[in-house]
Amino acid sequence: MKNVTMERTTVEEAIAAALKELQAEKDDVEIEIIKEPSKGFFGLGSKDAKVKVTITNGPEERVIKFFDILLKKMDIEADYEVNYSDNILKVDIVKIGEDDKGIIIGKRGKNLDEIQFLMNLMVNKGRQNYVRVIFNVEDYRAKREETLKRLAVKMADKCRYYKHKVRLEPMNPYERRIIHSTLQDEKDIITYSEGEEPYRKVVIDLK
Repeated sequence: MKNVTMERTTVEEAIAAALKELQAEKDDVEIEIIKEPSKGFFGLGSKDAKVKVTITNGPEERVIKFFDILLKKMDIEADYEVNYSDNILKVDIVKIGEDDKGIIIGKRGKNLDEIQFLMNLMVNKGRQNYVRVIFNVEDYRAKREETLKRLAVKMADKCRYYKHKVRLEPMNPYERRIIHSTLQDEKDIITYSEGEEPYRKVVIDLK
């Protein structure tokens, strides 16, 4: 478990400095007061407060506990890494069997998105500062993004050739943004979304 020892004029200042260093909140940690501050004799020889702050229930600890239980209940074995920095928590599966990978990802990444949603709920429960959780499996999201970019270009060409609008399959908001972004600089093409979630889809049309 991550911990830091900090000395400051007061206990409160030492705790605040430790929390900042650890990027943690009070509910994430255990605090041990090693030494209370002392003013000394006639103001001489004063000593700072000293505390040890240990993360016991931070974002990383929460997501690891949740994900270990989830994998066990799904009877899936996988190696994963957790990295936390600047209020972004990345959970990446780096090794998993092909069949289990398909189960975790789901059709067009549906299961991946739902697990990520649950991770965000678990990690941010009771927290003041929001932590964004990004869940990935063997770089699936980057590969999916490249696939969607190629699809956007291909369907834009189809729209030009046949001179009529093209409706894509339903996509989640993240995937729709990739399509819109890929084609936003095309001078003769416009894109917009239509329909209701979860069946909302991108339409590609001529200007």
